[in-house]
Amino acid sequence: MNSTLYLAATLIVPMVFAIVLHEIAHGWAARLLGDPTAYEQGRLSLNPLKHVDPMGTLILPAALKLMGLPVFGWAKPVPVSYARLRSPKRDMALVAAAGPATNFVLAALAAVAFGLLLRVVDPQGPPGAETLFVADNLKNFIAINVFLGTFNLLPLPPFDGSRIVRGLAPAAGVRLLDRIEPVGIPLFMAVFIVLPWLFPGLHILDRLIGPPMEWMLTQFEHIVALVAGPELD
Repeated sequence: MNSTLYLAATLIVPMVFAIVLHEIAHGWAARLLGDPTAYEQGRLSLNPLKHVDPMGTLILPAALKLMGLPVFGWAKPVPVSYARLRSPKRDMALVAAAGPATNFVLAALAAVAFGLLLRVVDPQGPPGAETLFVADNLKNFIAINVFLGTFNLLPLPPFDGSRIVRGLAPAAGVRLLDRIEPVGIPLFMAVFIVLPWLFPGLHILDRLIGPPMEWMLTQFEHIVALVAGPELD
């Protein structure tokens, strides 16, 4: 298979499902906490077409990859009605936390699956093309989910981290986040796309989420090794 097509096949599918399941988790959490808006609008479906945002899910990640910048993206946010939540301030924080938490759970499940794959592969012979394809998908699925979960915990609007902080913050902190919210997306574009493109030596994303990502990836590597067995540890 052409290397570009192979890269796309092992990167795009894991990315789309990681992003889509992140959004579905928000919708399910909201439904459990009293807001069925996402359910009523059919957004709790596993059909990726209901969640794909052409810019955030396809165009931006591809453009970032071509520019050599860190690849990230988003799906269409599931609708959440603040007023329909039972305890809006607290529940909005829980809804926000559901997305990153789901990404970390998915990464753990992929690590278990990767360990099981290694357990059944003959270590004495070269792996087949199908095995390599599955392994690359699982490795990318782990890395993408860890990245999405960590990235979304940044306490800056419109990320989930800001919603979590808002649910825990006193009134003064809530007012500050509310003032930042309208400029959240332009600020995001400036800090994470424009600045890295103009000044690649800044390594903004690496400095912000690199250390926690590396720590978490190490933990998932331990899960892989544990499931694969001591001979592969």
